[in-house]
Amino acid sequence: MKLDILAFAAHPDDTELSCSGTLAAHIAKGYKVGVVDFTRGEMGTRGSAELRDHEALDAARTLGLSVRDNLGFEDVFFAVDKHHLHEVVCKIRQYQPGIVIANAVHDRHPDHGKAAKLVTEAIFLAGLRKYETHDEDGNKQEPWRPDAVYHYIQSLYIKPDIVVDISDYWDRKVEAIQCFKSQFYDPESDEPETFISKPGFMKFLESRAREFGYVIGAEYGEGFTVERYPGVQDLFNLK
Repeated sequence: MKLDILAFAAHPDDTELSCSGTLAAHIAKGYKVGVVDFTRGEMGTRGSAELRDHEALDAARTLGLSVRDNLGFEDVFFAVDKHHLHEVVCKIRQYQPGIVIANAVHDRHPDHGKAAKLVTEAIFLAGLRKYETHDEDGNKQEPWRPDAVYHYIQSLYIKPDIVVDISDYWDRKVEAIQCFKSQFYDPESDEPETFISKPGFMKFLESRAREFGYVIGAEYGEGFTVERYPGVQDLFNLK
């Protein structure tokens, strides 16, 4: 299946928290969108890998994703090395996305910046004809390089290069986030409190979305940074 947009995430729920409004907006327009999680989030304080597997699938159904894969990398301990690069290249060549979205270039969780770098290097490799990969059936994959790469913004503030209006999809984003019940505030849970399970975390997310939306004249927005300058042929395409 060829995808229009492929989003990568270090952990299940990274995309829901950071760019699911954008994904939902493009799905509503008929684009095929998929998510590839690197790890199962097994080192997370709350929940379990098995539970998060189910939560990720629930979120995928909520958003209407065409694909949700998990590469099974070791949470916290995956690296930007030959093995992990190879696996990411295979996914890029498998789905041949026009746009790739990846983790924040730096953040409070070291995995996020590491995942961003992994995707950036894999995209370069994926376009090299002399770098050979094969699909699950042993067929040689063709080189592929997406037209654009964007990085979503996570816990730490990063000044965005572009902001996407997600006003019509804020409720869908919240619904997708709430699929990860094990990770967020639950007054009846006896699990340890974490950065994202505090009662005020959803208010923080809403404040961030309102801030980004405000600067483009919208109610809610999601910000992204770019790896290279975006080009337009018509200034009226810019809001």
